[in-house]
Amino acid sequence: MNELAFSQTEVLGQPAIVVRAPDGAQATVLLHGGHVVSWVPAGAEEQLYLSPAAVAAPGMAVRGGVPVIFPQFELRGPDTSLPRHGLARTRTWAHDTSRIGRDHAQLTLALSDSEETRALWPHGFRLELTVSVEANRLDLELHAENTGDTTWPFAAALHTYLAVSELPQVRLQGLEGHRFIDRLLGGETLEDHPEKRFHGEIDRIYANVRGDLLLRDGPRRLRIDAQDMPDTVLWNPGPEACAKLADMPADGWRHMLCVEGGRILEPITLAPGEDWTGRQSFTLEAM
Repeated sequence: MNELAFSQTEVLGQPAIVVRAPDGAQATVLLHGGHVVSWVPAGAEEQLYLSPAAVAAPGMAVRGGVPVIFPQFELRGPDTSLPRHGLARTRTWAHDTSRIGRDHAQLTLALSDSEETRALWPHGFRLELTVSVEANRLDLELHAENTGDTTWPFAAALHTYLAVSELPQVRLQGLEGHRFIDRLLGGETLEDHPEKRFHGEIDRIYANVRGDLLLRDGPRRLRIDAQDMPDTVLWNPGPEACAKLADMPADGWRHMLCVEGGRILEPITLAPGEDWTGRQSFTLEAM
């Protein structure tokens, strides 16, 4: 690895790699879970929320950053025998490739099936997470390949925890007119607010979100777009549920909002040799 662009460090007691673009933009990625835990655009502040009480240990998921969800979302399936949110976010990934360009740096981590994963999910697979940083932009690309001899369906998501100043100040544009499933109240309905506001607990899956989203947080403007991840999940535990989370401070809900790109409501099926790629991108337009 180019030591100026890619350096090894330790976060939460786990090996990590810092990806640094020529202009100073950087991201930090844990090998545990292939988990992005930090993104700092050039000349800007931290954009991701990582709980100060987060734990990274074998079999445990990190609270914050960008957990990789595969091959199922929560307990929706398509294989409900698997642990919640699947098996990728608690496994150790390997450094695959790294590349430095004129204006960006790019790191790819990989996770393949093993005896341990096949005991939970009897299929051959290879996942790649590519993290690219430049100036004010972060690109996350998740690639899944069926390397086995059985056909399997899967769901996937990038469970992005965005840092916010104060949740009630946040506005999110771009969801008006989209159908969503409300996992707290039950049922489905259409979003009729051109500018979504937040006051506490929320857990929704919006379907077929094709356009960009814009998060407004005071003067900050963060544009979010996705490719082949048509579902958008909004999640915040709110004060009561947050107080019950051992790996999150009681007021942590006030300083984060999950805006996740995913392929959830209509899982993809891959035959042997087939693959799929989804992407979620973030552009800091104003601070």
